[in-house]
Amino acid sequence: MTTNEKPRTVVRRLLRAGLPTYAAEAGITLADKPAPLYRLLVLSVLLSTRIKADIAVAAAAELHRAGMGTARRMADASWQDRVDALGRAHYKRYDEQTATALGEGARLLLDRYRGDPRRIRVAADGDEAELRRRMLAFPRLGPVGFDVFAREVQAVWPELRPHLDGKALQGAEKLGLPADGAELGRLVRGDESAPLAASLVRVALGGRAVGDTPVV
Repeated sequence: MTTNEKPRTVVRRLLRAGLPTYAAEAGITLADKPAPLYRLLVLSVLLSTRIKADIAVAAAAELHRAGMGTARRMADASWQDRVDALGRAHYKRYDEQTATALGEGARLLLDRYRGDPRRIRVAADGDEAELRRRMLAFPRLGPVGFDVFAREVQAVWPELRPHLDGKALQGAEKLGLPADGAELGRLVRGDESAPLAASLVRVALGGRAVGDTPVV
């Protein structure tokens, strides 16, 4: 960003770059429906581990292709089916532990929320801290995974807007933008909060440039 460039101008240029969310990369058309929300939850679990994001994204897509796109189908699949799907996506370092965690997490979602992630939202009643507490009960979903889930699900759960976690704010700092979520949120429409968060994360992680704006 040049010294005389306004933050809103930088944000508009960043959004025009059209950087995808992790959900979009995994082939998830996000909507406030059980199946896509569950797939986002699985993706968030996979991204919670110290593994390359592109491998986690590929693993989420492979699990869906293998027929494990709902909590019921994940719970009914065998442990070996889950391990094999993760292996095909090269998610091998943590495949066995993650296969166990995905099965346990699916059963937890079925037992507590009838397999529907929207019921977690209802139980949290608009309180992000309560949503975080409930989400972190899922095996292997850590703080990083929760931030992935929250910054992407804000596209369909507007009460979370703007969710700009620490990684997104690092990207904002790189661009000379305000490192404050509320202030950044005022620079975009509500439905642009998720794309903005995704783009800023890409900036934080480094990459090539579009114009003067570094992106992945």
